[in-house]
Amino acid sequence: MATEYGQGYGLDGGPVAPGSTERRRRLPAALRAPVGGRAWRELGHVLLGLPISILLFTYAVTTVSLGAGLLVTFLGIPVLAAALVGCRGFGALERRRARALLGLAVAEPEPLRRAEPGVVAWVGAVLASGASWRALLYCVLHLPWAVFSFVVAVNVWVLGWGLLTYPLWFWVLPMYAGQDGIQLYGDETHAIYLDNAFEVTVTALVGLLLTIAVPWIVRGLTTVDRLLVRGLLGPSRLASRVVELESDRGVVVDTAAADLRRIERDLHDGAQARLVALAMDLGLAKEKLQEDPEAAARMVDEAHGEVKAALRELRDLARGIHPAVLTDRGLDAALSAVASRCGVPVRVEVDLTERPAPAIEGIAYFTVSELLQNISKHARATWAGVEVWRTENRLMLQVMDNGVGGARVSRGSGLAGLAERLDVVDGILVVDSPAGGPTKVTAELPWRVERVR
Repeated sequence: MATEYGQGYGLDGGPVAPGSTERRRRLPAALRAPVGGRAWRELGHVLLGLPISILLFTYAVTTVSLGAGLLVTFLGIPVLAAALVGCRGFGALERRRARALLGLAVAEPEPLRRAEPGVVAWVGAVLASGASWRALLYCVLHLPWAVFSFVVAVNVWVLGWGLLTYPLWFWVLPMYAGQDGIQLYGDETHAIYLDNAFEVTVTALVGLLLTIAVPWIVRGLTTVDRLLVRGLLGPSRLASRVVELESDRGVVVDTAAADLRRIERDLHDGAQARLVALAMDLGLAKEKLQEDPEAAARMVDEAHGEVKAALRELRDLARGIHPAVLTDRGLDAALSAVASRCGVPVRVEVDLTERPAPAIEGIAYFTVSELLQNISKHARATWAGVEVWRTENRLMLQVMDNGVGGARVSRGSGLAGLAERLDVVDGILVVDSPAGGPTKVTAELPWRVERVR
Protein backbone atom coordinates (compact mmCIF):
# COMPACT_ATOMS: atom_id res chain seq x y z
CA MET A 1 0.00 0.00 0.00
CA ALA A 2 1.46 3.34 -0.99
CA THR A 3 0.35 6.82 -0.08
CA GLU A 4 1.60 9.78 -2.10
CA TYR A 5 1.86 13.47 -1.27
CA GLY A 6 3.40 15.78 -3.84
CA GLN A 7 4.82 15.07 -7.29
CA GLY A 8 8.13 14.80 -9.04
CA TYR A 9 11.06 12.43 -9.27
CA GLY A 10 11.00 8.70 -8.86
CA LEU A 11 13.73 6.15 -8.55
CA ASP A 12 13.74 5.76 -12.32
CA GLY A 13 14.13 9.34 -13.43
CA GLY A 14 14.81 12.93 -12.66
CA PRO A 15 12.60 15.73 -11.41
CA VAL A 16 9.01 15.85 -12.61
CA ALA A 17 7.22 19.16 -12.94
CA PRO A 18 4.31 19.65 -10.56
CA GLY A 19 0.79 19.37 -11.98
CA SER A 20 -1.32 22.36 -12.72
CA THR A 21 -3.52 23.61 -9.91
CA GLU A 22 -7.29 23.40 -10.12
CA ARG A 23 -9.13 26.49 -11.18
CA ARG A 24 -10.76 28.38 -8.39
CA ARG A 25 -14.51 28.23 -8.32
CA ARG A 26 -16.37 31.46 -8.07
CA LEU A 27 -19.05 30.03 -5.78
CA PRO A 28 -18.22 28.10 -2.61
CA ALA A 29 -19.07 24.40 -2.47
CA ALA A 30 -22.01 24.98 -0.12
CA LEU A 31 -23.79 27.19 -2.66
CA ARG A 32 -22.94 24.99 -5.65
CA ALA A 33 -24.17 21.78 -3.99
CA PRO A 34 -27.96 22.26 -4.51
CA VAL A 35 -27.54 22.57 -8.28
CA GLY A 36 -24.55 20.24 -8.67
CA GLY A 37 -24.76 16.98 -10.55
CA ARG A 38 -23.75 14.95 -7.52
CA ALA A 39 -26.68 16.25 -5.45
CA TRP A 40 -29.18 15.34 -8.17
CA ARG A 41 -27.66 11.88 -8.66
CA GLU A 42 -27.82 11.16 -4.93
CA LEU A 43 -31.40 12.42 -4.77
CA GLY A 44 -32.23 10.17 -7.71
CA HIS A 45 -30.69 7.23 -5.88
CA VAL A 46 -32.90 7.89 -2.86
CA LEU A 47 -36.05 8.31 -4.98
CA LEU A 48 -35.38 5.12 -6.93
CA GLY A 49 -34.51 3.27 -3.74
CA LEU A 50 -38.12 3.01 -2.49
CA PRO A 51 -39.73 1.22 -5.47
CA ILE A 52 -36.65 -0.95 -5.96
CA SER A 53 -36.51 -1.92 -2.28
CA ILE A 54 -40.23 -2.81 -2.34
CA LEU A 55 -39.54 -5.12 -5.28
CA LEU A 56 -36.50 -6.68 -3.59
CA PHE A 57 -38.28 -7.15 -0.27
CA THR A 58 -41.33 -8.70 -1.92
CA TYR A 59 -39.22 -11.08 -3.98
CA ALA A 60 -36.99 -12.11 -1.09
CA VAL A 61 -39.77 -12.70 1.43
CA THR A 62 -42.00 -14.51 -1.07
CA THR A 63 -39.40 -16.84 -2.55
CA VAL A 64 -37.62 -17.62 0.71
CA SER A 65 -40.93 -18.27 2.47
CA LEU A 66 -41.93 -20.57 -0.39
CA GLY A 67 -38.63 -22.42 -0.22
CA ALA A 68 -38.77 -22.72 3.56
CA GLY A 69 -42.34 -24.01 3.39
CA LEU A 70 -41.33 -26.64 0.84
CA LEU A 71 -38.34 -27.89 2.86
CA VAL A 72 -40.48 -30.79 4.03
CA THR A 73 -40.29 -31.97 0.43
CA PHE A 74 -37.38 -32.26 -1.97
CA LEU A 75 -38.44 -29.12 -3.85
CA GLY A 76 -37.69 -26.78 -0.95
CA ILE A 77 -33.89 -26.86 -1.33
CA PRO A 78 -33.69 -25.98 -5.07
CA VAL A 79 -36.40 -23.33 -4.64
CA LEU A 80 -34.42 -21.75 -1.81
CA ALA A 81 -31.24 -21.90 -3.93
CA ALA A 82 -33.05 -20.21 -6.82
CA ALA A 83 -34.27 -17.52 -4.43
CA LEU A 84 -30.70 -16.84 -3.30
CA VAL A 85 -29.48 -16.69 -6.89
CA GLY A 86 -32.15 -14.10 -7.63
CA CYS A 87 -30.98 -12.08 -4.63
CA ARG A 88 -27.41 -12.24 -5.96
CA GLY A 89 -28.68 -10.95 -9.30
CA PHE A 90 -30.49 -8.06 -7.64
CA GLY A 91 -27.31 -7.38 -5.68
CA ALA A 92 -25.39 -7.02 -8.94
CA LEU A 93 -27.95 -4.48 -10.16
CA GLU A 94 -27.69 -2.56 -6.90
CA ARG A 95 -23.91 -2.42 -7.21
CA ARG A 96 -24.27 -0.95 -10.70
CA ARG A 97 -26.84 1.57 -9.46
CA ALA A 98 -24.53 2.61 -6.64
CA ARG A 99 -21.65 2.98 -9.10
CA ALA A 100 -23.69 5.09 -11.51
CA LEU A 101 -25.47 7.37 -9.00
CA LEU A 102 -23.22 7.36 -5.91
CA GLY A 103 -19.83 6.87 -7.55
CA LEU A 104 -19.29 3.83 -5.33
CA ALA A 105 -17.23 1.09 -6.96
CA VAL A 106 -17.69 -2.20 -5.10
CA ALA A 107 -16.00 -5.36 -6.30
CA GLU A 108 -18.07 -8.42 -7.03
CA PRO A 109 -18.34 -10.95 -4.20
CA GLU A 110 -16.52 -14.24 -4.32
CA PRO A 111 -17.86 -16.54 -7.06
CA LEU A 112 -19.59 -19.84 -6.40
CA ARG A 113 -17.11 -22.65 -5.82
CA ARG A 114 -18.38 -26.03 -6.93
CA ALA A 115 -16.44 -29.15 -6.02
CA GLU A 116 -17.78 -30.93 -9.12
CA PRO A 117 -20.15 -30.17 -12.01
CA GLY A 118 -23.84 -30.85 -11.75
CA VAL A 119 -27.07 -29.38 -10.42
CA VAL A 120 -26.63 -30.85 -6.93
CA ALA A 121 -23.16 -29.34 -6.58
CA TRP A 122 -24.48 -26.00 -7.85
CA VAL A 123 -27.32 -25.96 -5.30
CA GLY A 124 -24.86 -26.82 -2.53
CA ALA A 125 -22.49 -24.06 -3.62
CA VAL A 126 -25.30 -21.48 -3.63
CA LEU A 127 -26.49 -22.47 -0.16
CA ALA A 128 -22.94 -22.55 1.23
CA SER A 129 -21.98 -19.16 -0.19
CA GLY A 130 -21.94 -16.34 2.34
CA ALA A 131 -22.42 -13.81 -0.47
CA SER A 132 -25.82 -15.35 -1.26
CA TRP A 133 -27.09 -14.92 2.27
CA ARG A 134 -25.67 -11.40 2.51
CA ALA A 135 -27.55 -10.47 -0.66
CA LEU A 136 -30.75 -11.86 0.90
CA LEU A 137 -30.11 -9.83 4.03
CA TYR A 138 -29.66 -6.70 1.90
CA CYS A 139 -33.01 -7.27 0.15
CA VAL A 140 -34.74 -7.49 3.54
CA LEU A 141 -32.96 -4.71 5.41
CA HIS A 142 -32.98 -2.11 2.66
CA LEU A 143 -36.76 -1.56 2.66
CA PRO A 144 -37.17 0.16 6.06
CA TRP A 145 -34.18 2.38 5.40
CA ALA A 146 -35.42 3.20 1.89
CA VAL A 147 -38.82 4.25 3.30
CA PHE A 148 -37.18 6.50 5.90
CA SER A 149 -34.70 8.11 3.50
CA PHE A 150 -37.39 8.62 0.82
CA VAL A 151 -39.73 10.40 3.26
CA VAL A 152 -36.97 12.59 4.70
CA ALA A 153 -35.43 13.49 1.34
CA VAL A 154 -38.73 14.32 -0.40
CA ASN A 155 -40.04 16.43 2.48
CA VAL A 156 -36.92 18.49 3.05
CA TRP A 157 -36.40 18.95 -0.70
CA VAL A 158 -39.98 20.09 -1.36
CA LEU A 159 -40.05 22.28 1.75
CA GLY A 160 -36.70 23.93 0.97
CA TRP A 161 -37.45 24.77 -2.64
CA GLY A 162 -41.04 25.70 -1.79
CA LEU A 163 -39.96 28.27 0.80
CA LEU A 164 -37.11 29.54 -1.39
CA THR A 165 -39.44 30.24 -4.31
CA TYR A 166 -42.27 31.59 -2.12
CA PRO A 167 -41.80 35.19 -3.34
CA LEU A 168 -42.55 33.93 -6.88
CA TRP A 169 -45.83 32.19 -6.14
CA PHE A 170 -47.28 33.52 -2.84
CA TRP A 171 -49.82 35.60 -4.87
CA VAL A 172 -51.41 32.30 -5.96
CA LEU A 173 -52.89 31.75 -2.46
CA PRO A 174 -55.09 34.88 -2.20
CA MET A 175 -56.08 34.62 -5.83
CA TYR A 176 -56.99 30.94 -6.01
CA ALA A 177 -57.18 29.70 -2.41
CA GLY A 178 -58.90 32.64 -0.77
CA GLN A 179 -56.23 33.20 1.93
CA ASP A 180 -53.53 35.80 2.42
CA GLY A 181 -50.52 33.45 2.21
CA ILE A 182 -48.98 30.50 3.98
CA GLN A 183 -50.82 30.08 7.29
CA LEU A 184 -48.62 29.60 10.35
CA TYR A 185 -51.45 29.62 12.91
CA GLY A 186 -55.20 29.87 12.89
CA ASP A 187 -58.24 29.35 15.14
CA GLU A 188 -61.80 30.62 15.32
CA THR A 189 -60.78 34.18 16.26
CA HIS A 190 -57.61 35.00 14.32
CA ALA A 191 -54.98 33.61 11.95
CA ILE A 192 -51.34 34.37 11.16
CA TYR A 193 -50.24 34.45 7.51
CA LEU A 194 -46.92 35.11 5.80
CA ASP A 195 -48.23 37.88 3.63
CA ASN A 196 -46.11 41.04 3.93
CA ALA A 197 -42.77 41.80 2.26
CA PHE A 198 -40.67 41.24 5.37
CA GLU A 199 -42.23 37.87 6.18
CA VAL A 200 -41.96 36.73 2.56
CA THR A 201 -38.26 37.68 2.53
CA VAL A 202 -37.56 35.85 5.79
CA THR A 203 -39.41 32.80 4.44
CA ALA A 204 -37.26 32.83 1.31
CA LEU A 205 -34.07 33.10 3.39
CA VAL A 206 -35.15 30.15 5.54
CA GLY A 207 -35.86 28.26 2.32
CA LEU A 208 -32.40 29.16 1.03
CA LEU A 209 -30.74 27.77 4.16
CA LEU A 210 -32.82 24.62 3.97
CA THR A 211 -32.12 24.23 0.24
CA ILE A 212 -28.38 24.53 0.91
CA ALA A 213 -28.69 21.90 3.64
CA VAL A 214 -30.72 19.44 1.53
CA PRO A 215 -27.75 18.01 -0.47
CA TRP A 216 -25.83 17.35 2.74
CA ILE A 217 -28.88 15.72 4.35
CA VAL A 218 -29.34 13.50 1.30
CA ARG A 219 -25.62 12.73 1.30
CA GLY A 220 -25.87 11.62 4.90
CA LEU A 221 -28.77 9.36 3.98
CA THR A 222 -26.86 7.83 1.07
CA THR A 223 -23.93 7.15 3.40
CA VAL A 224 -26.01 4.37 4.93
CA ASP A 225 -26.75 3.05 1.43
CA ARG A 226 -23.04 3.01 0.73
CA LEU A 227 -22.39 1.04 3.89
CA LEU A 228 -25.12 -1.47 3.05
CA VAL A 229 -23.87 -1.99 -0.50
CA ARG A 230 -20.23 -2.25 0.53
CA GLY A 231 -20.87 -4.47 3.54
CA LEU A 232 -23.54 -6.82 2.17
CA LEU A 233 -23.09 -6.86 -1.61
CA GLY A 234 -19.30 -6.74 -1.84
CA PRO A 235 -16.71 -9.41 -1.09
CA SER A 236 -16.23 -10.47 2.50
CA ARG A 237 -13.12 -9.47 4.43
CA LEU A 238 -11.85 -13.02 4.29
CA ALA A 239 -12.28 -13.20 0.52
CA SER A 240 -10.62 -9.79 0.08
CA ARG A 241 -7.74 -10.93 2.22
CA VAL A 242 -7.35 -14.12 0.19
CA VAL A 243 -7.23 -12.09 -3.04
CA GLU A 244 -4.70 -9.71 -1.49
CA LEU A 245 -2.51 -12.60 -0.37
CA GLU A 246 -2.68 -14.18 -3.82
CA SER A 247 -1.62 -10.87 -5.35
CA ASP A 248 1.20 -10.50 -2.81
CA ARG A 249 2.36 -14.02 -3.61
CA GLY A 250 2.55 -13.10 -7.28
CA VAL A 251 4.57 -9.99 -6.40
CA VAL A 252 6.96 -12.10 -4.31
CA VAL A 253 7.45 -14.58 -7.16
CA ASP A 254 8.02 -11.81 -9.71
CA THR A 255 10.44 -10.00 -7.40
CA ALA A 256 12.41 -13.16 -6.71
CA ALA A 257 12.60 -13.94 -10.43
CA ALA A 258 13.75 -10.38 -11.18
CA ASP A 259 16.43 -10.61 -8.49
CA LEU A 260 17.67 -13.92 -9.89
CA ARG A 261 17.86 -12.44 -13.38
CA ARG A 262 19.76 -9.44 -12.04
CA ILE A 263 22.23 -11.65 -10.19
CA GLU A 264 22.73 -13.84 -13.27
CA ARG A 265 23.27 -10.76 -15.45
CA ASP A 266 25.74 -9.23 -13.00
CA LEU A 267 27.69 -12.49 -12.76
CA HIS A 268 27.71 -13.00 -16.54
CA ASP A 269 28.65 -9.44 -17.45
CA GLY A 270 30.92 -8.78 -14.51
CA ALA A 271 32.85 -11.34 -12.49
CA GLN A 272 32.39 -14.20 -14.97
CA ALA A 273 33.72 -12.13 -17.87
CA ARG A 274 36.68 -11.02 -15.79
CA LEU A 275 37.48 -14.58 -14.74
CA VAL A 276 37.34 -15.76 -18.36
CA ALA A 277 39.72 -12.99 -19.38
CA LEU A 278 41.91 -13.85 -16.39
CA ALA A 279 42.10 -17.50 -17.46
CA MET A 280 43.12 -16.48 -20.98
CA ASP A 281 45.79 -14.09 -19.66
CA LEU A 282 47.24 -16.74 -17.38
CA GLY A 283 47.28 -19.22 -20.28
CA LEU A 284 49.24 -16.75 -22.42
CA ALA A 285 51.57 -16.01 -19.52
CA LYS A 286 52.22 -19.72 -19.08
CA GLU A 287 53.18 -20.03 -22.77
CA LYS A 288 55.55 -17.04 -22.58
CA LEU A 289 57.10 -18.10 -19.29
CA GLN A 290 60.03 -19.90 -20.99
CA GLU A 291 60.40 -17.58 -24.01
CA ASP A 292 59.90 -14.15 -22.43
CA PRO A 293 59.87 -14.20 -18.61
CA GLU A 294 59.55 -10.40 -18.35
CA ALA A 295 56.43 -10.31 -20.56
CA ALA A 296 54.99 -13.25 -18.62
CA ALA A 297 55.60 -11.37 -15.37
CA ARG A 298 53.78 -8.31 -16.71
CA MET A 299 50.84 -10.47 -17.77
CA VAL A 300 50.74 -12.13 -14.34
CA ASP A 301 50.75 -8.67 -12.73
CA GLU A 302 47.82 -7.61 -14.93
CA ALA A 303 46.03 -10.83 -14.05
CA HIS A 304 46.57 -10.02 -10.38
CA GLY A 305 44.77 -6.72 -10.92
CA GLU A 306 41.93 -8.53 -12.68
CA VAL A 307 41.63 -10.88 -9.69
CA LYS A 308 41.29 -7.93 -7.35
CA ALA A 309 38.63 -6.33 -9.57
CA ALA A 310 36.71 -9.62 -9.80
CA LEU A 311 36.84 -10.04 -6.03
CA ARG A 312 35.57 -6.49 -5.58
CA GLU A 313 32.66 -7.11 -7.96
CA LEU A 314 31.81 -10.37 -6.20
CA ARG A 315 31.93 -8.58 -2.86
CA ASP A 316 29.58 -5.86 -4.12
CA LEU A 317 27.26 -8.50 -5.57
CA ALA A 318 27.17 -10.39 -2.27
CA ARG A 319 26.46 -7.14 -0.43
CA GLY A 320 23.56 -6.51 -2.81
CA ILE A 321 22.09 -9.95 -2.07
CA HIS A 322 22.41 -9.75 1.70
CA PRO A 323 25.27 -7.90 3.42
CA ALA A 324 27.19 -9.78 6.05
CA VAL A 325 27.26 -6.71 8.33
CA LEU A 326 23.45 -6.79 8.50
CA THR A 327 23.43 -10.41 9.62
CA ASP A 328 26.25 -9.95 12.11
CA ARG A 329 25.61 -6.49 13.59
CA GLY A 330 22.07 -5.44 12.66
CA LEU A 331 20.46 -2.40 11.09
CA ASP A 332 22.51 0.28 12.85
CA ALA A 333 25.87 -0.87 11.46
CA ALA A 334 24.42 -1.89 8.07
CA LEU A 335 22.70 1.46 7.48
CA SER A 336 25.77 3.34 8.61
CA ALA A 337 27.78 1.43 5.99
CA VAL A 338 25.22 2.32 3.31
CA ALA A 339 25.25 5.98 4.40
CA SER A 340 29.03 6.12 4.10
CA ARG A 341 28.76 5.19 0.41
CA CYS A 342 26.04 7.78 -0.32
CA GLY A 343 26.89 10.78 -2.49
CA VAL A 344 25.75 13.28 0.19
CA PRO A 345 26.38 13.48 3.94
CA VAL A 346 23.86 11.28 5.77
CA ARG A 347 22.93 11.34 9.45
CA VAL A 348 21.77 7.92 10.72
CA GLU A 349 19.81 7.43 13.95
CA VAL A 350 18.65 3.91 14.89
CA ASP A 351 16.67 3.57 18.12
CA LEU A 352 16.00 -0.16 18.52
CA THR A 353 16.43 -2.22 21.68
CA GLU A 354 16.07 -5.54 19.86
CA ARG A 355 16.23 -6.85 16.32
CA PRO A 356 13.17 -7.65 14.21
CA ALA A 357 12.83 -10.82 12.15
CA PRO A 358 15.53 -11.28 9.49
CA ALA A 359 13.01 -10.85 6.65
CA ILE A 360 11.73 -7.53 8.03
CA GLU A 361 15.29 -6.41 8.76
CA GLY A 362 16.33 -7.18 5.20
CA ILE A 363 13.39 -5.30 3.70
CA ALA A 364 14.15 -2.29 5.92
CA TYR A 365 17.81 -2.35 4.84
CA PHE A 366 17.08 -2.49 1.13
CA THR A 367 14.34 0.15 1.45
CA VAL A 368 16.77 2.65 2.96
CA SER A 369 19.46 1.63 0.45
CA GLU A 370 17.21 2.34 -2.55
CA LEU A 371 16.01 5.64 -1.10
CA LEU A 372 19.57 6.82 -0.44
CA GLN A 373 20.55 5.75 -3.94
CA ASN A 374 17.65 7.80 -5.26
CA ILE A 375 18.85 10.83 -3.30
CA SER A 376 22.37 10.46 -4.72
CA LYS A 377 21.11 10.26 -8.33
CA HIS A 378 18.17 12.62 -8.56
CA ALA A 379 17.52 14.77 -5.47
CA ARG A 380 20.42 17.24 -5.85
CA ALA A 381 20.51 17.41 -2.05
CA THR A 382 23.31 18.61 0.23
CA TRP A 383 22.33 16.47 3.21
CA ALA A 384 20.11 13.53 4.09
CA GLY A 385 18.89 11.84 7.24
CA VAL A 386 17.80 8.33 8.18
CA GLU A 387 15.78 7.56 11.30
CA VAL A 388 14.69 4.10 12.46
CA TRP A 389 12.54 3.43 15.50
CA ARG A 390 9.86 1.13 16.82
CA THR A 391 6.26 2.12 17.60
CA GLU A 392 4.34 -0.66 19.36
CA ASN A 393 4.33 -3.54 16.86
CA ARG A 394 5.54 -1.50 13.85
CA LEU A 395 9.04 -0.76 12.57
CA MET A 396 9.26 2.83 11.31
CA LEU A 397 11.78 4.14 8.76
CA GLN A 398 12.14 7.74 7.67
CA VAL A 399 14.51 9.07 5.01
CA MET A 400 14.75 12.85 4.52
CA ASP A 401 16.68 15.16 2.21
CA ASN A 402 16.77 18.85 1.28
CA GLY A 403 16.78 18.27 -2.47
CA VAL A 404 14.54 19.54 -5.25
CA GLY A 405 11.55 17.50 -4.06
CA GLY A 406 8.68 16.46 -6.27
CA ALA A 407 9.01 12.72 -5.68
CA ARG A 408 5.93 10.70 -6.49
CA VAL A 409 4.73 7.12 -6.63
CA SER A 410 3.83 6.46 -10.26
CA ARG A 411 3.23 3.18 -12.03
CA GLY A 412 6.48 1.63 -13.22
CA SER A 413 8.68 3.89 -11.10
CA GLY A 414 11.19 2.77 -8.52
CA LEU A 415 9.06 4.11 -5.67
CA ALA A 416 6.09 2.11 -6.96
CA GLY A 417 8.19 -1.06 -6.99
CA LEU A 418 9.40 -0.28 -3.49
CA ALA A 419 5.81 0.21 -2.33
CA GLU A 420 4.86 -3.17 -3.81
CA ARG A 421 7.64 -4.88 -1.87
CA LEU A 422 6.46 -3.28 1.35
CA ASP A 423 2.87 -4.20 0.61
CA VAL A 424 3.83 -7.88 0.45
CA VAL A 425 4.47 -7.81 4.22
CA ASP A 426 1.59 -5.40 4.99
CA GLY A 427 3.89 -2.42 4.96
CA ILE A 428 3.08 1.18 4.00
CA LEU A 429 5.06 3.76 2.04
CA VAL A 430 4.22 7.46 2.48
CA VAL A 431 5.91 10.07 0.26
CA ASP A 432 5.76 13.73 1.25
CA SER A 433 7.68 15.67 -1.38
CA PRO A 434 6.39 19.08 -2.46
CA ALA A 435 8.02 20.77 -5.42
CA GLY A 436 11.18 22.50 -4.24
CA GLY A 437 11.60 20.14 -1.29
CA PRO A 438 12.26 18.99 1.27
CA THR A 439 11.39 15.31 0.75
CA LYS A 440 10.35 12.96 3.52
CA VAL A 441 9.70 9.28 2.81
CA THR A 442 8.26 7.20 5.63
CA ALA A 443 8.06 3.42 5.54
CA GLU A 444 6.11 1.36 8.05
CA LEU A 445 6.73 -2.36 8.48
CA PRO A 446 5.24 -4.94 10.83
CA TRP A 447 7.45 -5.73 13.80
CA ARG A 448 8.22 -9.41 14.10
CA VAL A 449 10.70 -10.51 16.74
CA GLU A 450 13.68 -12.46 15.50
CA ARG A 451 13.39 -16.14 16.28
CA VAL A 452 16.09 -17.80 18.35
CA ARG A 453 18.27 -19.88 16.05
